[in-house]
Amino acid sequence: MEEIDFDDNTTVELAAQSKMDKAEIQSAVKKILQAVGENPDRDGLKRTPERIARMYAELLSGYQMDPVAVVNDALFEVKYDEMVLVRDIEFYSLCEHHMLPFMGRVHVAYIPDGKVLGISKIPRIVDLYARRLQVQERMTRQIADFIRDLLHPQGVAVVVEALHLCMSMRGVQKHNARLTTSAMHGAFRANLATRNEFLENISRGASPFQV
Repeated sequence: MEEIDFDDNTTVELAAQSKMDKAEIQSAVKKILQAVGENPDRDGLKRTPERIARMYAELLSGYQMDPVAVVNDALFEVKYDEMVLVRDIEFYSLCEHHMLPFMGRVHVAYIPDGKVLGISKIPRIVDLYARRLQVQERMTRQIADFIRDLLHPQGVAVVVEALHLCMSMRGVQKHNARLTTSAMHGAFRANLATRNEFLENISRGASPFQV
């Protein structure tokens, strides 16, 4: 793969995308177009398989990305033992049941125990797990578990709020329904006051959830 002069995480992400079998995806998309009664060779659809293959390479790049490489040694020894919170992290993912998008925001907090993580790495961790075929409940747990195992903090909390197009576009067709999931470790699970502080912080001044 040609080296590109971006930051290390961008290089990791581009390398992950390059490992996907785009030719197989294009072939599968062409068969789907034929199966639904379309002509994949007409002008508007000639390059659709290619475009979809490139899209999946981006949206599903998390499969080939190593979380440790994404963090890229951005761990720092700091004497700080109060809550660190990154809120309103936007994300997009694909539901594994129908391969339709679900999207929303993630709130991540942890209480350090001698180590802190570079602030930009938390959204990158969210993106890594979002860029897979997912269910929201599992994604929430994966983010929390990885930060716990990486930092060994006093506690970790993750809340995810999302709109699922598989529920809006089809089936029950509930356009305003949102799913909220949470995962708590350590102090956030054991200490009610700590958990409430986190929940109050993510609700304070929160803008209406729109997509």
